[in-house]
Amino acid sequence: MKIFVVGDGGWGTANALLLNGYGHEVWLWGAFPDYTQEMRERKENFKFLKGVALPDSLRLTNDRQQAADADIVVLAPPSKFFASVLEGFRGVVGSKQLVVSLTKGLCEKTNRRMTELAEEILGIDDVVALAGPTHAEEVSRGIPTAIVAACADLDKAKRVQAAWSGPAFRVYTSQDPAGVEIGGCVKNVLAIAVGCSDGMGFGDNTRAALITRGLAEMRRFVLAYGGKPETLNGLAGVGDLIVTCTSKHSRNHSVGERLGKGEHIRDILASMQMVAEGVWNSKVVHELAQKLGVDMPISEMVYEACYGSFDVKSALGKMMTRELKSE
Repeated sequence: MKIFVVGDGGWGTANALLLNGYGHEVWLWGAFPDYTQEMRERKENFKFLKGVALPDSLRLTNDRQQAADADIVVLAPPSKFFASVLEGFRGVVGSKQLVVSLTKGLCEKTNRRMTELAEEILGIDDVVALAGPTHAEEVSRGIPTAIVAACADLDKAKRVQAAWSGPAFRVYTSQDPAGVEIGGCVKNVLAIAVGCSDGMGFGDNTRAALITRGLAEMRRFVLAYGGKPETLNGLAGVGDLIVTCTSKHSRNHSVGERLGKGEHIRDILASMQMVAEGVWNSKVVHELAQKLGVDMPISEMVYEACYGSFDVKSALGKMMTRELKSE
């Protein structure tokens, strides 16, 4: 098949490498021609996937029209730029193609999920969400990984399952894209909270409490949003939450750790090349939680740390002295 990947960040590149390794004709699109040329010359995505060689068979391009005749189009821009990037593909990508979103998060302007945004902009139905505990650094090196393909149209989810599955990459299916996408969004926010705890020198007990109570927040949020809370028992919920809250590869955890050590969010973001989705998503989650009437104290703490004047060092007392209740 011809597969066109929109977005040459780490996760887009890792998926392009995976699918290219299966023998497909894979095109990796980037928005910046100068950087694409540097990748071509160095045979490496040195900004976003350092140390992983790009084979000659992987086609690097800035030509959007190459997507027009692709069998599968994969969407991987960061959530903040997702809509603006997809606008450039309006009229190029259509309903005859299988479209897959890799992006975790919610739209800052509309609070909509990425698959909903893609369907609206591209004028298509049933974009598949592909999400789970998947660090690009590990997938690109062939480390065994499992993920879930979610779509209301089960046939499309199964087509993604067939295309992506291989010796080191196992795909499950789901018909709950809302649960899968909300889980993939909120877990990034919670990872910042766990990073704060680690940065302040707290221990395993605190980390476990934040992950567990964070999962309770995710379930309440998914239920209010219209997804299935049981979806969060799987890869896109507890699986992704664990890996994002505990891994050395997690940018969101790293942001939280630096917050916990006393750095200002402005300085942290200015020093980063890669995107920490949880910072942006904390604002959307905050707004939606208020609108839906969902109690999310951990996520709220992260929002205040990123957008308000909240001192994370005072978080423990506020969290521990909340009204007592049953689990």
